[in-house]
Amino acid sequence: MASTNPIAGSGTNAPKIIWNEAQRRFETEDKKAYLQYVIKNQGKVIDMIHTFVPSSKRGLGLASHLCAAAFNHAAAHSLAVVPSCSYISDTFLPRNPTWNHLLYSEDKKSNL
Repeated sequence: MASTNPIAGSGTNAPKIIWNEAQRRFETEDKKAYLQYVIKNQGKVIDMIHTFVPSSKRGLGLASHLCAAAFNHAAAHSLAVVPSCSYISDTFLPRNPTWNHLLYSEDKKSNL
């Protein structure tokens, strides 16, 4: 069921991002820009596999807002993140390294 509560973007200029659990994505209200994910490891890991923003909406920061919503969701639900999407791994995370603590690592136990 899609949540009608905004996950990110409570400011006046920020877009409202909706968690569409049924389609496993975070999306803008018009559903044209989205971040697709897969849940893995018995519901403990969220693999963010794809972000899409139509060319008519690029350059507005929508991909970043989608990522922030997804990372906020992961943090709130104690999920580790796999950033399979190249935008997330190559652009969003280097620009927002404070989210790195959520990244999934198979070696976490050996690092303790």
